[in-house]
Amino acid sequence: MRRRGTDREGMALLTVLLLVAVMSVVAVAILDDVRFSVRRTANVEFQSQAQWYAAGAENLARGQIARLVASGPARTPLEPDWNGRPMTFPIDGGAITATVTDGQACFNLNSLALGVGEDLTARPLGAAQFRALGRAVGAPDSRMRAIADALTDWLDADTTPLPLGAEDGAYAGLETPYRTGGAMLAEVSELRAVKGADAETYRRLRPFLCALPTSRLSPLNVNTLTPAQAPLLTMLTSGAVGPEQARAVIAARPRDGWADAAAFWAQPAMAAAPVDPEARDQITVLTRFFDLRVDVELGGSRAVRTALLEAGSDGRVRTVIQRWTPEE
Repeated sequence: MRRRGTDREGMALLTVLLLVAVMSVVAVAILDDVRFSVRRTANVEFQSQAQWYAAGAENLARGQIARLVASGPARTPLEPDWNGRPMTFPIDGGAITATVTDGQACFNLNSLALGVGEDLTARPLGAAQFRALGRAVGAPDSRMRAIADALTDWLDADTTPLPLGAEDGAYAGLETPYRTGGAMLAEVSELRAVKGADAETYRRLRPFLCALPTSRLSPLNVNTLTPAQAPLLTMLTSGAVGPEQARAVIAARPRDGWADAAAFWAQPAMAAAPVDPEARDQITVLTRFFDLRVDVELGGSRAVRTALLEAGSDGRVRTVIQRWTPEE
């Protein structure tokens, strides 16, 4: 009898221990779920607050750009110092930093085509400038020519590939097949989907590229160019003005900038360079496209919002594109 009672006591103890173990597992799972829900709620709240803060910073930037353009309708003023200067605003639990830079100090990838919307045709001068930029940053010309042809085919409306280009058939056989865009690029990162655009060439070119919402040849405001952007002048002159010489030209810029494009071209180094008349017209002292980056730091978390803003001839500033990531 005593042994049978002892067995029952042992079974009861084992049952209790199993129940405690199961309840512990369930409690841990519930606590994990609660912690995850709290984190998710906190993230949602942070993202919501970050969106409002970023929207406020963007509205402020549009207002400042509108005033800047209004104060210099023929030449974008350099003062107050706005190009690349971070503006930081404290908020409860963090800070907002907004940075506005010249958004057209770059080569416009969409200028390899000519036209509007989806009715685009090849533009040889745009391809030539693209190749010249590649040579200026040390990319092989053979690679640049292949990318230029492939990008032109990506943009244009026809289905006939250029000699080194690629239409839909070149992408249909890939592991993940896709088609050419047949329209202007919205993001520079789309170039990575184009045949021949390898990682190394993209890395070299990326600091000098943009995708403006126009097929216009890149309008370069020479008053906002930095020495690091000297390859853009080398591109414009098809290599006649080398990067070192271009840096010297930028370094010699008057303190308040050149009065107009003619004053820039009057410099000996630029006056002696043979430049296509259409390329010569790309030089300007007026900025219409601006890049905006907003960094929101709040409660130990961080969000980044970037946008391309355009100042229209009517004085209004509109957002062309915005994203919740840094530009790639």
